[in-house]
Amino acid sequence: MKKFIKGFRFTPSNYPADVEEKIQKLRKQGYKLPPRKVLRTPEQLEGIRESAKINTALLDYISANIHEGMSTEEIDNMVYDFTTSHGAIPAPLNYEGFPKSVCTSINDVVCHGIPSKSELLRSGDIINVDVSTIYKGYFSDASRMFMIGEVSPEMRKLVQVTKECLEIGIATAQPWKQLGDVGAAIQEHAEKNGYSVVRELCGHGVGMKFHEEPDVEHFGRRGTGMVIVPGMTFTIEPMINMGTFEIFIDETDGWTVCTDDGLPSAQWENMILITETGNEILTY
Repeated sequence: MKKFIKGFRFTPSNYPADVEEKIQKLRKQGYKLPPRKVLRTPEQLEGIRESAKINTALLDYISANIHEGMSTEEIDNMVYDFTTSHGAIPAPLNYEGFPKSVCTSINDVVCHGIPSKSELLRSGDIINVDVSTIYKGYFSDASRMFMIGEVSPEMRKLVQVTKECLEIGIATAQPWKQLGDVGAAIQEHAEKNGYSVVRELCGHGVGMKFHEEPDVEHFGRRGTGMVIVPGMTFTIEPMINMGTFEIFIDETDGWTVCTDDGLPSAQWENMILITETGNEILTY
């Protein structure tokens, strides 16, 4: 006859006992905790890391080949060809009806820009290229900013400060902290430099699915939100606007998100794994 255990185990069976103990204490204290299903097993992490390697190599490939005068459709072709040649699938392609393999967001486009043959990169543009990869069922995600030709000092500063926001967010995303700590740190740095943080869009869990729990907001208050637990994998991807944080979705395609005032926006995105001692950057 089986001996039944009182209560329940929160973490997967291979997790260290001290992690389980900490979580149980926090649970009893009423803290918001991540669902068990987003705590990765060693097998899952092995698959996620392989996907992440392809995703980062893809961004390196784009970095070496993006140039003034090319169309965003050419970037899309590069992404599709590179990804499929590595035995992987571009996660954005046909995701909820998205028609392309990559998001290309130029100047006042915050995110989800759709590649086009008629959209050419011009000197002075800033562009975010956001790539996501499925490899053997495992997901990864990252984006980088690129500055085309002669970019104004104001635009360069926006790109740089946004990267700093990402780095500050990652540094703050430590085990047993809360997601509100991450958002607050990003928001403070952006606003200190005279910028605003997009509210309606956020980072997210990723690994077994394209978008999982938790939502990772880039604004907030310290000491609030879900507890950050070892084994979680999620993106931090601050979208920082030069003007107002308000945005709208272009009704002509239902995807392209633009700044409400037409001023530029920038975004950098990494995917991280929370460890017992800090975090590990999986994609960049």
